[in-house]
Amino acid sequence: MTRQAAFFDLDKTLMAGSSGMQFAKAAQERGLISRAQIIRWGRDHMRYRIKGATDDETNEILKVARETLSGVSYTEISRMWPEVLAGILPRIYPEVLAEVHRHQDEGRLTYIVSAAGSDMVESLAQVLGMDGGIGTRYLVRDGAYTGELDGPFVYGRGKVIAIESLAEEIELDLEGSWAYSDSVSDLPMMELVGNAVAVNPDAPLLEVARREGWNVMRFERLGRNLAIGGTVAVAALLGGIGGWLSRRRAG
Repeated sequence: MTRQAAFFDLDKTLMAGSSGMQFAKAAQERGLISRAQIIRWGRDHMRYRIKGATDDETNEILKVARETLSGVSYTEISRMWPEVLAGILPRIYPEVLAEVHRHQDEGRLTYIVSAAGSDMVESLAQVLGMDGGIGTRYLVRDGAYTGELDGPFVYGRGKVIAIESLAEEIELDLEGSWAYSDSVSDLPMMELVGNAVAVNPDAPLLEVARREGWNVMRFERLGRNLAIGGTVAVAALLGGIGGWLSRRRAG
C-alpha cells in the first residue's frame, strides 16, 4: 500500500513572516552580512509580511543568500541553526501545527517544503516532530559553501520536482496527499496533490481556491505559546541541533 503525506510551506504558512529574516539576524551578528544589508532585509521582510514576494524578488533573495554563503564554513553556519530556530519557533502558527498533528494522527507523513536552506528546514521539522524537511541544498566542498546550488531551488516548480522525487523514493500516493500554502507561487505544489488548503492566502491564491473549491484557513492573530513547551524547554531541545547537524554531515 502507498502512503499519504501532508506538505507544508514554511514562510507565512507554518510560521508568521519569513524564516530568512531570522537567518539574516544571526548572520549579521556573526559579521556575515553588513548592518546596511540587515536594514534592507528588515524593510523587505515587512513588505513580504504585508504583500508577499514576487518571483523576481525571490530570485534576488536567492542571489543574496548564495553570495552570503560563498566561502563560509559549513560548521559556522551549522552553529547558527539553534539561534535561527529559536527565532522561528515563537512564530509558528498553532492552528497550522494542529493540522500537522491531525495528519499524523490520521496516519499521514508530514513534511515542511521550503525554499529555505535544507539543513534549517530539516532541523525545524525534527524539532516539531515531523517526518522530514525539504529545502534548498547548497553545495559544500572542502568544508565550505561554494555559493552554488546542490539540486533544485525549492520554489515554484522546484517544489514539485522535490516532492515527486520523494514520492517515487518512498511510494507516496500524491492524489491522497495534502498541501498547505499562503501564496500563488506554490500553485504547482498545490495542484500536484489531491487536497489543497490555502492558509491566509494572497489574493491570487484565494481566487484559485474559491474557483477550485479548496479549503481556506484564515487567522490573523499569532499565538505565542507552542504546545511543545516553554522557553527553557525549547532552548534545551535546540541545544543538540548543532551537534546533530555535524553528525549528519559526517555520516
